[in-house]
Amino acid sequence: MLAPVRAAFEHSHQRYGYRRIWRVLRDQGIRVCAKCIMRLMARHGITPRLKRRKRHDSYSGEHTPAPANLVNRRFHAKAPNRLWVTDITEFHIKAGKIYLSALIDCYDGMPVAWAIGTNPTAGLANGMLEQACAILKDGERPVIHSDRGGHYRWPEWIAICESHGLTRSMSAKGCSPDNAAAEGFFGRLKQEFYHNQDHQDQSIDEFIDDLDDYLVWYRDERIKTEYGTSIRRHRQQLGLMA
Repeated sequence: MLAPVRAAFEHSHQRYGYRRIWRVLRDQGIRVCAKCIMRLMARHGITPRLKRRKRHDSYSGEHTPAPANLVNRRFHAKAPNRLWVTDITEFHIKAGKIYLSALIDCYDGMPVAWAIGTNPTAGLANGMLEQACAILKDGERPVIHSDRGGHYRWPEWIAICESHGLTRSMSAKGCSPDNAAAEGFFGRLKQEFYHNQDHQDQSIDEFIDDLDDYLVWYRDERIKTEYGTSIRRHRQQLGLMA
């Protein structure tokens, strides 16, 4: 039993815990209880590395009036493209700092769009938002929820939202639980991609390529335990995407 567990763990780039390993083995026709896998992994030290992430603070003052918090920590949606959350996070390697701006669909946690760069500029966030809006169908007008960072207060961001019919919503100042869905996504990303692997000797371009690959893997391949398959495949099974 140890060999298939190790193989599944390595295939996940050492990111999966015992519940997802159990899903992988079950799909391979290997029937064993999840707690047996948990004990086996603990006995042999097969476990993802865990580390608390450092939060990037983009707050830079009250540039424009903040919209109301329409979400009020209810991060659930009955269909895709009804409620989006967004944030920016920072990575630090020897070669420098890298920033990820990502937008997550609260229907199922899918990363809808992302942009990666070496500066946390408004352009990084704006480009990501334009990319996300490009997938909207007629009649889809999501609520987009963010913290109070300056990126979401500039006229360009507001103009993009208005041109696509998006309704803006914002957290209270300095209240991370108000944007918990985005925080949770970044937490999983940091655990599985950043803290789980040694990127310190990579170049900026190498890190960006690896991060982009991870995000594609997260969307298309990573098992979401609630579904027993990836987010993309689950949407395909429901006929929500090609």
